Amino acid sequence: MPLLDIVFQDDDLIAINKPHGLLVHRSSIARDATEFALQMLRDQINRHVFPVHRLDRKTGGVLLFALSKSVEKLMQQQFYENQVNKKYLAIVRGHTLDEQEIDYPLRKENGTLQNALTKYKTLARAELDIAFGNHPTSRYSLVEANPTTGRMHQLRKHFSHIFHPIIGDRTHGCNKQNKLFKEQWEFETMLLHASELLFLHPITNTPVHIKAPMQKEYLRMIEIMGWVNI
Repeated sequence: MPLLDIVFQDDDLIAINKPHGLLVHRSSIARDATEFALQMLRDQINRHVFPVHRLDRKTGGVLLFALSKSVEKLMQQQFYENQVNKKYLAIVRGHTLDEQEIDYPLRKENGTLQNALTKYKTLARAELDIAFGNHPTSRYSLVEANPTTGRMHQLRKHFSHIFHPIIGDRTHGCNKQNKLFKEQWEFETMLLHASELLFLHPITNTPVHIKAPMQKEYLRMIEIMGWVNI
């Protein structure tokens, strides 16, 4: 079993760069999975770990764990109160605006509407010489997204809402684009990466800034898009 990439560790917290496709923990909706970040990290460092937030199975990047139940509760409270600054990188269909706020409520499974706010800025744009639909070329953007609320699938739903779906998102994305990426580049990874977490340490009250580098498949797509010095 491969070792997880630990990007931060102290006496109270530990964070990994979660691979795309790895579940955080066992789930009844993904019975096919046999590996889970929780168990893998526990076995790797030989002690109990407690996840303090979630990342979708297909999302890669910074995943934070507490090393005790008391720290778990403190960190979960920070996430619940939106005191954690979260940054994501996403490759989306089309050319996005330079900056935008997406203020669009999202519905919970029980039907209740929740306010949801995402801010993003565009880091790079590409236009590839590949015909798509009625267009002679294909356009894409690399965005840095900052969700100020933490709703389920918030970024995936928000970028779909503004007609710039995240590439590789089968649930909320563009199936025709996903098919193009599979046929053109044998690519099925969802291009959403949790790049940074910023928060106050729950014990020492000092600032913590955790970064996770883009993973191999993500970097391959960055290269295909022709984005250098990102």
